[in-house]
Amino acid sequence: MSWKLALSTALILSSAAVAQPADDGAARMAAERDAMKAFDWMRGEWRGEAVTQTRSGEHRVTHTERSGPLLDGTVRLIEGHSYKADGSTGFNALAMISYDPATKKYMMTSHAEGRFGNFEIVPTTDGYTWAIPAGPLTLRYTAHFKDGVWTEIGERVVQAGPPIPFFRMDLKRIGSTDWPAAGAVRPR
Repeated sequence: MSWKLALSTALILSSAAVAQPADDGAARMAAERDAMKAFDWMRGEWRGEAVTQTRSGEHRVTHTERSGPLLDGTVRLIEGHSYKADGSTGFNALAMISYDPATKKYMMTSHAEGRFGNFEIVPTTDGYTWAIPAGPLTLRYTAHFKDGVWTEIGERVVQAGPPIPFFRMDLKRIGSTDWPAAGAVRPR
């Protein structure tokens, strides 16, 4: 593509963008911030036990979570970190929850163990639910926050069969955190 053609294309696209009605980013961000209040209970640092049932047996770890808002409260970041008995890392994950005012849906982008995905997450009156579809199998997670404890249960659901529990964590809030906003790079 010649530079003249590239310049002409850029000018046409930029003038088309200027002709569009103004996008009210402030109103959209206000709607996002308001919707994200459903996850305010998660803010802070958490610690407890997580138990996973696998083919090789039961695995118990000390599990931690830290959660905080970013981008002026329009998204929430969550880091999960499990420690084996010897102190080494047993599991580490990072997730971001966001809300789309246009679709009125919450989404979670999750990264763990070399995998990532985008999943709908649905706040409930006392927690949330989300699922990982995998063909005929679905991994369904249900969380509750009650009496200061964050409990999350994972179940395998095969088509119309009964749910089979395979994961449970029970965490207590151990403190507040300024993460992830703390320590931002300053202009000077």
